[in-house]
Amino acid sequence: MKVLTALFCVMATVSCAGPDTSKRPEPRPQSAEVTAVDDQTEGTGDAGGGFFKSLRPVFRSPKVAQQQRQLAAGSVCGDPSIQGEAIGRIAAEMSGCGVENAVRITSVSGVRLNRKSTMDCGTAQALKTWVDSSAKPALSSKGGGLRELKVAADYACRRRNNAKTGKVSEHGKGRAIDISGFQMADGSQITVLQGWNAGSSSQVLRRMHAEACGTFGTVLGPKANRFHLDHFHFDTARYRSGSYCR
Repeated sequence: MKVLTALFCVMATVSCAGPDTSKRPEPRPQSAEVTAVDDQTEGTGDAGGGFFKSLRPVFRSPKVAQQQRQLAAGSVCGDPSIQGEAIGRIAAEMSGCGVENAVRITSVSGVRLNRKSTMDCGTAQALKTWVDSSAKPALSSKGGGLRELKVAADYACRRRNNAKTGKVSEHGKGRAIDISGFQMADGSQITVLQGWNAGSSSQVLRRMHAEACGTFGTVLGPKANRFHLDHFHFDTARYRSGSYCR
């Protein structure tokens, strides 16, 4: 009886203890469904991302993509909305003239210049700001909106008002542009000379002249003197007392 009891105890001990070499549970492999969810949520946040971000190029129109490439290829001054070409340094023809990093502009914010106009990037950027904030809004109800700027003068190595003596004009430094008129989408035109006192255009011309002050350092128009009866003179010279506008 004692032997039988001892045998039962030994068998019970072995059964309860289990094998020492039994394998521990291994981590369950991540399912494909969970991985897909993680992939979709990774990278989302303020910058936007995830699944739909990866598909944006698929949804983009080939025409839009081509237009973006063309804008980037023709842009200057680091801004796709300023179109033209970089021409580099313009040597001084006389003391005080010349431009270090000149550009030749053909359009700003989709508005053409009637001729290629040479200036520095600071002036090109100021022109773009004025077109966006003033010229386009002021002329939005005229003939389908602004299509083209009529440029009377851009870079030219000369003295102020084409005088034989005196200070070099800001035109001679690539920091000025003169605008003599505006062409609308329907082909109609407004000129500074004929429109400044005309009932149909006086208000918009005076608005554009006034709103250029600050964006440009100097703003001159028909009220300034006889040299500016037919155009607006804009330049980016800065003065301690602020912008000079007449």
